[in-house]
Amino acid sequence: MRSAAVTANGDRIRWVELPGEEPARVYVHGLGAASPAYFTASAVHPLLAGRRSLLVDLLGHGHSDRPEDFSYTLEAHADALAAALTEAGAEGAELIAHSMGGSVAIVLAARHPHLVSRLVLVDANLDPLPRVPGTSGSSGIASYTEEEFLAGGWAEVRDRVGAHWWSTMRLAGRTALHRSAVQLVAGTEPTMRELLLELTIPRGFLLPEADGPLPGADALREAGVAVLPVPDCGHNIMLDNPDGFARAAARVLALDGDGHAAAGAGAA
Repeated sequence: MRSAAVTANGDRIRWVELPGEEPARVYVHGLGAASPAYFTASAVHPLLAGRRSLLVDLLGHGHSDRPEDFSYTLEAHADALAAALTEAGAEGAELIAHSMGGSVAIVLAARHPHLVSRLVLVDANLDPLPRVPGTSGSSGIASYTEEEFLAGGWAEVRDRVGAHWWSTMRLAGRTALHRSAVQLVAGTEPTMRELLLELTIPRGFLLPEADGPLPGADALREAGVAVLPVPDCGHNIMLDNPDGFARAAARVLALDGDGHAAAGAGAA
């Protein structure tokens, strides 16, 4: 376990680090999750192993600090992550980022381009979302006011999300969880999708095959974003189909800047 102070008050982001070759590979979890729980098996999978790997917990989540005075916007998350990666000496890292973590990773690549060389987005949020009371994800959490959520809404969410997600969600600060959800459904300006389209690094988007075509997939592909459906999985692709996830992630990591397989790269 390693850490870095990332705010003026000294709040710390923590990560589990596995040794290996550079450039570093950075794994970033989604809302209410924690990277070691979601990505350890992926980091040591034969198709992905061998790199220095940082399994990072965003502020408010997992083993990282839970400041009450942090905004938890996507931009603030990205800047805090940038500070941690800078402290870790992980410039030019390859990011593999799930759900909300993918949104943070897009913003990180746009705001701190020297830190990101490749981007693997795992069913990430690209667009603003409506607030939908009674649902279990970010839309449901964001449907509460902060006061409602802290006063008991969190317990209603606990009863909806299931034991697996709650096992990591319970580690998140409640203020952090709510603010992160609110900011995630609000999105960024320009949107995460628009930022992704403008990036020039090799990048790809993994989604569950059962979800059907990704909205806007043609425009993403035209911009050089590889869009890869993965079979036999839900939103947690890396947990539901570890081999399929590793194959798809390895394909993205082998792309050149135009979104084509790099010279000498075999089929994953």
